[in-house]
Amino acid sequence: MNCSKLLDLIFEYSNSEHGSEDSMPLFSQMQIWLHTFLCQDCAEKIKRFETAKEIMHHDFFPFSPGLEDSIMAKIAAEEKETETSVPYAIPGGLSVRGWIIAGLIILISLATAFFGFDFQKIAQETGASFLLPVGITIGIVLTVYGAFFIGSHLKEFSERFGL
Repeated sequence: MNCSKLLDLIFEYSNSEHGSEDSMPLFSQMQIWLHTFLCQDCAEKIKRFETAKEIMHHDFFPFSPGLEDSIMAKIAAEEKETETSVPYAIPGGLSVRGWIIAGLIILISLATAFFGFDFQKIAQETGASFLLPVGITIGIVLTVYGAFFIGSHLKEFSERFGL
């Protein structure tokens, strides 16, 4: 038996299609043993092949946990984190104190607009008909601001006032 036929026979019976090498016929096993006893090159190639096969079978792909387990662990950690953190704080948003300060600034700026020199001059020239649109504008601005403030803190207000 020549070297190429021997190696082909070993490779053929090492495939999972034919089963294990133990299912190889006894005559073929004796031929392989005799050839490897006499041919050191084939013996080394077979030994390297069996070592590579063993490495590929056991050590090549290390054990890794399932993807589902790691994803569910991350989701549980995020849920736990959101439960312990402040649920009403929005990243980059204003706190309640910031909303109140901004509201007071808007209210003061709208109320002091009546005391400016330009406002007095315009009000005298146009009469009382000018005060109606200014009052409606101030009312709309304050109403919209209040609606956004209450809407963004609805859960906090409902817990605080027991609603």
